[in-house]
Amino acid sequence: MATTSADNGTPQGAAGGTAAVGRDAGGGEWNWFTPPAEERAAPPSGPAPSPPAARPAPEPFVANPDYGRFDPESDALLIRRTLEEIEPISQAVTSYFYALLFVRHPRLRELFPASMDAQRDRLFKALLTSAKLIDDTRVLTQYLSHLGRGHRKYGTRPEHYPAVGECLIAALTRYATRTWSEEAEAAWVRAYTAISQIMIDAAAEDERRAPAWWQAEVVSHEMRTSDIAVITVRPDRPYPFLAGQYASVETPWWPRVWRNYSLACAPRTDGLLVFHVKAVPAGWVSGALVHRARPGDVLRLGAPAGTMTVDHSRDNGLLCLGGSTGIAPIKALVEDVARHGRARRMEVFYGARSAHDLYDLDTMRELERRHTWLSVRPVVSEGPSDGLVGQLPDAVRRYGPWHAYDGYLSGPPGMIRSGVDALVGSGIPSHRIRHDSLDGLAAVGG
Repeated sequence: MATTSADNGTPQGAAGGTAAVGRDAGGGEWNWFTPPAEERAAPPSGPAPSPPAARPAPEPFVANPDYGRFDPESDALLIRRTLEEIEPISQAVTSYFYALLFVRHPRLRELFPASMDAQRDRLFKALLTSAKLIDDTRVLTQYLSHLGRGHRKYGTRPEHYPAVGECLIAALTRYATRTWSEEAEAAWVRAYTAISQIMIDAAAEDERRAPAWWQAEVVSHEMRTSDIAVITVRPDRPYPFLAGQYASVETPWWPRVWRNYSLACAPRTDGLLVFHVKAVPAGWVSGALVHRARPGDVLRLGAPAGTMTVDHSRDNGLLCLGGSTGIAPIKALVEDVARHGRARRMEVFYGARSAHDLYDLDTMRELERRHTWLSVRPVVSEGPSDGLVGQLPDAVRRYGPWHAYDGYLSGPPGMIRSGVDALVGSGIPSHRIRHDSLDGLAAVGG
């Protein structure tokens, strides 16, 4: 859920496009389009998909050394031309992609949730996003390494990547009729080989040091409003997170449906974790966590992620904006600063629609009483209120400038966008602003 402009580094073995291409024992190049032997020997049974009338889908792609080694600079133009062509018909391309994937490789269906409503665009969108970044090695590696680690919780294995690549090429072949050519296909094959290898390498490295998921028992469930709950869980083994990070959560009522939630505490000696969850309309996971979960229920947690964390080597003050349940990671940051024992100035603007929705204000006020370096200002968009009335970014501008501060934002996507503009306009350069990923926020609340 949270990400920043900070550089997360480059995983070993994936520092460039050429490093992402594998080699067999004989030194020749290979790629992940080669289907596993058992799938080549036993074609799947079952009804065929019903794609729109057009040229037939190509046969499954097999490795061809003539495609050569991936070159971001020479391949990026061909790839982007294809992306521009399919963007207006992305829904049709996505539907065809999944139809092929599940009919040709029915065993992969179990890796996806029963209902594909929320999942439908995510895998395909991630592939296309990766393709757009194909000539920016640092950003691409950071993005794909995160995906590769995160996909472990779905049960994704290296042998699954050929099927995805095969169906990606088939979908593009069918719909990119104007820009598709042998050269474009070769560029996409090389790009997908690089993409998949980065993800596989990141997952393999992560597997050596962490499980794919943690079991976590609910030990406390406290309703703060009619649609917001504070949930405390006990993981079955130590959960190595930093204040400001988030975890993906799966409930027993919706298998294989994961949603991201920020941790509302710094690491604790008792190992307990706290989440603030707001149920949203048609939100499967959020609704289950708020209205159905009870002490004794067991959830599953994915690995911690996100870099909205405090650099304790710096002396800058911290300016924090938390909207609604976005106050959760801000609260964790306050605890983290307190634990490190350095009196760094910390200004928190806590926003909500009304005073009733400031569900954690009493806790934040108690932290303010305990720590002289902390200031908490509640902001509501609809009065009356004992604090400020108006939009959260406007309140921040009113108390600026903030040149000596680093910025932290957590909340709904609209608040993040306007909040970043407010912080930049108040004197904080963008490289010193950390905030929740807008892509990750799309998965929150579902």
